Amino acid sequence: MSAAAQQQQGTARGTRLVTVKVVFLGDSAVGKSSMVLRYVKNSFDPYKDSTIGAAFLTQTETINPTTAVKFEIWDTAGQERYRSLAPMYYRNAPGAVVVYDITQAASFDKAKQWVKELKRNADENIVIGLAGNKLDLVTEQPDKRAIQTADAEAYANEAGLIFFETSARTSENVRELFTAIANRVPLDQPRNNRQGINLGQGASTATQQPERCSC
Repeated sequence: MSAAAQQQQGTARGTRLVTVKVVFLGDSAVGKSSMVLRYVKNSFDPYKDSTIGAAFLTQTETINPTTAVKFEIWDTAGQERYRSLAPMYYRNAPGAVVVYDITQAASFDKAKQWVKELKRNADENIVIGLAGNKLDLVTEQPDKRAIQTADAEAYANEAGLIFFETSARTSENVRELFTAIANRVPLDQPRNNRQGINLGQGASTATQQPERCSC
């Protein structure tokens, strides 16, 4: 059975569906859109155009026999001229993913700035994932690595973040990242952007403006 069929079967009648908003943040060309596209459509395009403003996609993930999470994913543009728009997307979001490129040290510095901003301005209980993307590049050429795993992991532990090194190209750890967020977000706690309903039939939808990157 395909993953999509299993997912649809898992969101059958009687399963509680909880909606969780997740915002992707990070520097331009780190692979945010490619990660989201890999998760939602299980596809990869190395020649994606830059996101303008933000793109919106959804995907439903069954996390246990009685509960499914519908992720409402906002993929924000990484260019500096769009930075002022970010609070509009992460406001009241229970989850965020900050992405950096493990071959570019500057993108890790920018990721730390995003984490600091989220902790200062977002919901005080927001669950933040830190994703070191483009793992496939350093698997093929180890000398390309600019950020050591141990350094990023130590920072994530200190800041209380979920941490994965990911590859949008190979899909490594992309779904695991979303699953970890779903498992940490308090799904039973009522929020403005979260609701529980019974599903007659599961569904996932996606609309996107893409981002150019090698991921």
